[in-house]
Amino acid sequence: MAKKPEPAAKPAVKPAAAKADMTKYVCSVCGYEYDPAKGDPDNGVKPGTPFSALPKDWVCPVCGATKDQFEKK
Repeated sequence: MAKKPEPAAKPAVKPAAAKADMTKYVCSVCGYEYDPAKGDPDNGVKPGTPFSALPKDWVCPVCGATKDQFEKK
């Protein structure tokens, strides 16, 4: 009996969603810009990490502002 071809693997993230996740955010207190492409390696955040995936306790590396004090750029 012939084997059926296995279905192609679906990408984990759709391209449009990936682009949306790379949105930059700016601290409303000091102006620091979080760029997901760069991450925040000094604080354990790898490049490619979207703002929404930052840890709950992550704060602005410049002034210490919490995530809720950042706005989409």
